[in-house]
Amino acid sequence: MRAVRVDAFGGPGVLEVRTLPDPAPGPGEVLVEVTAANVIFLDTLIRGGAAPDHFPQTPPYVPGGSVVGRVASVGSGADPALVGEPVLTLTEDGGYAERVVVPAEGLVRVPDELRPLDALALLVDGATAMMLERSARFAPDTWVLVLAATGGAGSLVVQLARLAGARVIGAARGVEKLEFARSLGAEEVVDYSDPGWLDRVRSVTGGAGVDVVVDGVGGALGTASFGSVADGGRFLSYGTAGGSFAEVDPAEAERRGVTSLGLYEMRARPGPDRSDLTRLALEEARAGHLRPHVGLTLPLERAAEAHAALEGRRVLGKVLLAPGDS
Repeated sequence: MRAVRVDAFGGPGVLEVRTLPDPAPGPGEVLVEVTAANVIFLDTLIRGGAAPDHFPQTPPYVPGGSVVGRVASVGSGADPALVGEPVLTLTEDGGYAERVVVPAEGLVRVPDELRPLDALALLVDGATAMMLERSARFAPDTWVLVLAATGGAGSLVVQLARLAGARVIGAARGVEKLEFARSLGAEEVVDYSDPGWLDRVRSVTGGAGVDVVVDGVGGALGTASFGSVADGGRFLSYGTAGGSFAEVDPAEAERRGVTSLGLYEMRARPGPDRSDLTRLALEEARAGHLRPHVGLTLPLERAAEAHAALEGRRVLGKVLLAPGDS
């Protein structure tokens, strides 16, 4: 089979298609013929060797943590009725390939009402968005600032906040992304490449600040956005596109009564697990309440372009690799 392999850490150019042996399912496993593989910003960090502490990976390896496809065969102990079923699944790694072997118990069936690519756009980012919704406690007529409002998860958070009746300020970079944020339901938009963007946020809220910040950027921008939270508000940070998670002074947060939660803290909170959150996101999309946006789909041979597009912040919504495309 064809697969994208990283033989050494480096730039997007280290992503090269190789011919590898076809995998075979073992006991309790299934072989999935991949329709498309999810590409997320974390993939670019791991490929560059920038995330060894949290996501240890040693070349050579095949990237890709989630796919959509059809079950081609099953191992002993797995249900033969799964063969031919359209499914979503996490893979941990190995997703940038024509075929992948995964545990049968982790499969999520693609709803009949959704396109497979749209369903894949909700597997990871949909679960993240639902987790953020629960942590944010969106409420009617409250102000919510969403950083990276046009990314895979951010674009869904904008929609979920609007569904709850909140007033959304979408923060992104460039005219095209700001227009897209408005189309998703953002009432106001700010360009965080503008030095005065935080002043604009304060102006929009009448100087009071926002009730909730959902930070999908991290780094200096995410850290700066903490200052826009009103006393008693909530600050949720899950993104590292800025090079690191946002840094919040716990003493200041306590003094101002701001609840500050990072990605790992939100994941550790009691509630639905990731599979349940994915199913909730799929149900919202099936009912027409969520609209995932696939902004770029490329064949395996152009994986380097996919990573470069993510790193260059040039994509609206999701980036996917489709092994069958050319």
